[in-house]
Amino acid sequence: MQAEILSIGTELLLGQIIDTNAAYLAQRLAEVGISLFYKDTVGDNHQRLQQVLRLALERSDLIICTGGLGPTEDDITTAGVAQAFDVPLVLYEDASATLAAFFAARGRPMTENQLKQATLPQGSRLVPNPTGTAPGYILEKDGKTAIVLPGPPNEMQPMWRETIAPYLQARSGQVIVSRTLRFCGIGEGALEMELKELIHAQRNPTIAPYAKLGEVHIRVTACAATADEAELLIDPVVEQIRARVGQYLYGVDEETLEEVVGRLLRARGATLAVAESCTGGLLGGRLTNIPGSSEYFLGGIISYSNTVKESLLAVPEATLRAEGAVSVATARAMAEGALHATGATLAVSITGIAGPGGGTEEKPVGLVYYGVARAGGETRVKRSTQWGDRFSIRNRAVQEALVLLRAVLLEEA
Repeated sequence: MQAEILSIGTELLLGQIIDTNAAYLAQRLAEVGISLFYKDTVGDNHQRLQQVLRLALERSDLIICTGGLGPTEDDITTAGVAQAFDVPLVLYEDASATLAAFFAARGRPMTENQLKQATLPQGSRLVPNPTGTAPGYILEKDGKTAIVLPGPPNEMQPMWRETIAPYLQARSGQVIVSRTLRFCGIGEGALEMELKELIHAQRNPTIAPYAKLGEVHIRVTACAATADEAELLIDPVVEQIRARVGQYLYGVDEETLEEVVGRLLRARGATLAVAESCTGGLLGGRLTNIPGSSEYFLGGIISYSNTVKESLLAVPEATLRAEGAVSVATARAMAEGALHATGATLAVSITGIAGPGGGTEEKPVGLVYYGVARAGGETRVKRSTQWGDRFSIRNRAVQEALVLLRAVLLEEA
């Protein structure tokens, strides 16, 4: 079964509302084994809605519409669906009674235009709406199916879980399961080359690489009759990927790099401090996003100015004068200063030029140095050149620092 999602509402086209429904439905369709090939958005215009609906009926077996089911004149979805399927609109007495009970329970009069929400395409199967007034419905005709749901997510999502998901699961007879492998320290192109043979041979499961900010994800997706069977198809493919590029694999599914670093710190009984310049606390923020991070994270110093680098991190004035704030020597001194100031067993420093100004030919925008100091050990310093705008450079620098910290912790295993 081939599905298409149609989001209806001029407010979506104007960017006044973000279409979270489409993302939610795309994920849920995969869970019930239905392939999604198209997603469309159309405003509250009857002619354009007809064009999009007719195109969807030509190329898809299942159309899922959200939005435009209210009582006002600009709520045109139901009329559009009825016309596209060439069926009349009829008043559903059950839906009308439910509406009347809804308003009576709240001590409010039901206006005449509210009955528009109970007037549906003939032959529709009602989908109860436990949190709102507009019912959803399922319309089947000539091998095509339309599922029409309200736009508000707090109404649409319960209706999906309680009625639509079981209905579609019974029809599809299969599920689609994905596992996401997260990699750091390797680019998308290099990772794809390492897995080229597996990607070209893919059938079921499929293998797809995705570039993210400072990391790469590989999604392995299998289709089977049950979730357990799909997992069994995915397992050997994941093991083949691990055998080729396991040294870069840091996590699976929703696992983040800061979670992995935190787990490594906890396992080694280590504590951590940070000294940040160009990233302005972003690294400390990522580390402390993890519940329980107080077990290993002691604190950080945002040393944006040279004065603070000198006074709180004991970076020598001579170093700053001779080498500059963005240098190997300063990154080393910052990490060591954070180590001594906090008593941590590990400290990480970041200093760089985030731009858009401040760069030179010798030290361009995007140049970043990282230091990792260890109690009783040598301090490691790394240089990288990041790219993009200020936001990207700062966030890539944080990611690079976490990658470096993970590598150091793995070496100590």
